[in-house]
Amino acid sequence: MSNTSLEKIGCFKTILDPYNGITIESKDLPSSKEEFETNLDFLIESVKNKRNLIWIYIDIKKSDFIPIATNKGFVFHSCDEKYILVVKKLRADCVIPTASNHTLGVGAIVINDKNELLVIKERISNVGYKLPGGHIDDAEMITTALEREVFEETGVIVQFESIISLGHFYPHQFHKSNLYILCTATPKSYEINIQDSHEIIDAKWVDVYEYINDEDVLDYAKAIVIAAIKSKGFSRANQETLCHIKKDFELFFPIES
Repeated sequence: MSNTSLEKIGCFKTILDPYNGITIESKDLPSSKEEFETNLDFLIESVKNKRNLIWIYIDIKKSDFIPIATNKGFVFHSCDEKYILVVKKLRADCVIPTASNHTLGVGAIVINDKNELLVIKERISNVGYKLPGGHIDDAEMITTALEREVFEETGVIVQFESIISLGHFYPHQFHKSNLYILCTATPKSYEINIQDSHEIIDAKWVDVYEYINDEDVLDYAKAIVIAAIKSKGFSRANQETLCHIKKDFELFFPIES
């Protein structure tokens, strides 16, 4: 069977993955708890000697199925606001892949032709002015998130230029790591017009060297700006060169001197 193989076991439509596990999507679950439990017992018995893992997505509307699954040895793996994913080991030596263990963020170093740096001040922060940036949304590309965050926080339209720094911070939100990607971007407009006034209290252009020498600016932010001035960083690869990759992607390589 390939990694796209389907097999009907009881009422469940199961999908075989490359690691000899099977997955059941929430849309393929029965409507009643009784039917779910009966068919789950049959499924476990049918595959316990030939598969490694059973994965089940349970929609929040069927959350009363969760205790049925956990009573049969399923454990929580990951979730979002609409579902929980549970998994059961059928062999003691099989490995359950780690759930997402980090959050992703992106920040921008935007310098205009007057050698001015774009900075923002958050309502909840007491560290002075910082570089614009924020969370990368689910399935969002780095460059898209960068341009969106800068526009939301300042109203300035920018275009991604290069990646300058990658920071790893732990612990962060939800007891996870945070990967924060700092990028240079070219301004395509200059007028400040804050879109997200709930989070941002001010945005402005400030002389780069004034910012670097400001005692109220964190050393981390200063180091990033200095790196952006001195380094060319990593640019995004030509998408056409990598057209054999059949999924959304962004690849970055060092800019040659």
